[in-house]
Amino acid sequence: MKTIHHTSGAALVLLLLAACAAPVHVQQDPALNLADYHTYSWVETRSNQDDKASRAMAYADISVRNAGSAELQQKGWREAADNPDLILSYDVIVERSREERSDPVYSQPFTRMYYNPYSRRWGSIYYPSQFIGYQNYSVPVREGTLTITLTDAKTDKTIWQGWTTERMNYTRFTENQLNKMVHNILKKLP
Repeated sequence: MKTIHHTSGAALVLLLLAACAAPVHVQQDPALNLADYHTYSWVETRSNQDDKASRAMAYADISVRNAGSAELQQKGWREAADNPDLILSYDVIVERSREERSDPVYSQPFTRMYYNPYSRRWGSIYYPSQFIGYQNYSVPVREGTLTITLTDAKTDKTIWQGWTTERMNYTRFTENQLNKMVHNILKKLP
């Protein structure tokens, strides 16, 4: 009986953790079969060939590429420098918006003193805090969207694209956030 309780408790915890993950969206060309592709290469995205400026998301290059390569190699794909079947690229977009929040507001508890003329004593009555309403306010938030695109190297046609959006706690994604996002996106790759 204890085993059933422990097993069901562990299954419930795993289900709750899986429900907390950000949703992943995928678009795929239905005419193509991804089983025909076996090699890939990451593409360097710059505005033009002579662009030597540092990009704002350059810190994410290593994390996304390492996590993506590890996921793809687990699926049996291999990275090829010359003549790959697929070209992989990624893009990170950060959006600033405002979120409405609402917090409950309660009154302050207090004690009132009174005099009882029949018993000739002082007594006290305690008034607990009471719900008054809600305080509404607006908070600035940042959400980052990571998109991974697979393009056929021969036809230059996008055959698969996956993306997910997560809230950013700081000005940048952490390496763990990027690894988790890449894992969740490439997990949907057939």
